[in-house]
Amino acid sequence: MVYNFNLGIGWASSGVEYAQSYRANLLRRAHIPARFVFTDMFPTENIEHMTRNIGFLDEEVIWLYTFFTDVRTSPVTFTLKELEATMAEEDYNFSREGKTCRYQFKESGRFYTCYMVDDTSDLVHRVEIVSNGCLIRKDFYTYCRTFSEYYAPLDGKAHLYGRTFFNEDGSVCYEEVIEDDSTFYRIGAQVLYTKADLVGYMVKRLNLTADDVVIIDRTTGIGQAILENCGPARVGIVVHADHFSEGGTDDDYILWNNYYEYSFSQTEHIDFYITATDAQNELMRQQFKKYCGKEPQVVTIPVGSLDELKYPDEPRKRHSLITASRLATEKHCDWLVEAVVKAKESVPDISLDIYGKGGDEAKLKGLIGRLGCADYVHLMGQQKLDDVYKHYDAYVAASQSEGFGLTLMEAIGSGLPIVGFDVRYGNQTFIDDGQNGYRIPITDEMDQKEKIKLLSERIVRMFTEDDMDAFSGHSYEKAKEYLTKEVVHRWIELLK
Repeated sequence: MVYNFNLGIGWASSGVEYAQSYRANLLRRAHIPARFVFTDMFPTENIEHMTRNIGFLDEEVIWLYTFFTDVRTSPVTFTLKELEATMAEEDYNFSREGKTCRYQFKESGRFYTCYMVDDTSDLVHRVEIVSNGCLIRKDFYTYCRTFSEYYAPLDGKAHLYGRTFFNEDGSVCYEEVIEDDSTFYRIGAQVLYTKADLVGYMVKRLNLTADDVVIIDRTTGIGQAILENCGPARVGIVVHADHFSEGGTDDDYILWNNYYEYSFSQTEHIDFYITATDAQNELMRQQFKKYCGKEPQVVTIPVGSLDELKYPDEPRKRHSLITASRLATEKHCDWLVEAVVKAKESVPDISLDIYGKGGDEAKLKGLIGRLGCADYVHLMGQQKLDDVYKHYDAYVAASQSEGFGLTLMEAIGSGLPIVGFDVRYGNQTFIDDGQNGYRIPITDEMDQKEKIKLLSERIVRMFTEDDMDAFSGHSYEKAKEYLTKEVVHRWIELLK
């Protein structure tokens, strides 16, 4: 069994979760059984809805907090009728507004606020119980009650002081006690004093053998606990981002990315490290040897794969650009907007569609409004893009660091040329400068205005001077090494 460890997951997941989703699919195709372990608490969502949304199967998902119970990962199926059967009082007023229902009990004055899966169904995910004007409990449901949170008033606010996790039959499996800034857990006679202890106990309970493999995608807060309890299982670390800080590195010292610093210090306990590109693999090997005097095993396995190359069934929209990412500051989608506005002076029918969600969405909407470009620059939201790329002429990216770049891979798989900066590692992997797009050299001394100008100039050059069919053909050729059968073979070789 391959156990993959991560922290959290959300509706607008990061590249790490998408990488895991791709891996799940690849391991299925390789007939290698796998589980994906998430260790964050999800106080407002059912984890299954988010894992299913990104492509995991329910039986592949392990949530730390229900691992010790017999409750399986499941969508919400618990109904209002089932909830009503548990109520001690029968005399109540019921009301509903969208996803929120309320039961007001006439005798006790208590009320239940129920948070439903959607606006129309009778499926209950969470119930908040208020007594004498104070929140006292929250109950969470899937097909049964999975856990409850307990509250008491403190300084005029509801203070969380404990959780109870249940088995399917309603019996108590274990308790979490929260006191100020500390937490401990009681599982039968076992008392665990930190969350790291809880993670370690879970790993110990997996009873791992030499036939098992543990792959850690995020080590923060859990890495040491996993290594201390994984026994004879092989352990691998996935490097999802740039692994060091160039500004903090010189001939004598390297400043590792703090997310990887712990795992890089544990090479004697790590069987392999996985990078997504050959360029990062080679650089890591050189740096381990130079700065640490060590030569750990580093393997290259692309984060994702392409089931097939996608060809347009109708002419691509002329001079249309696509980009797709989290709408986050470091992705610099605002630079792309400004670059396209400038490029429109030379390419009148240019357009840009931006796919994704994130914290910068409002900022981008404001920028599009101020620049008056809403008729040709569009925010498209979060969408499944498998069959979308092929309708566009080219892909653009303004990120100054990309560990791999799933969207870059998907773009060349649909024959798109790419314009982006000459930065590690994704752009250097997927763009052959002047053959299927442009890698724009930049320096730390360049300001934002100059970088936007360079982006705009390369976009204009591509659309007005280059052979787009030749660029597209080169992208298709590069994409072949990322076909699923090729990447599946790499996983089989590593895990055999």
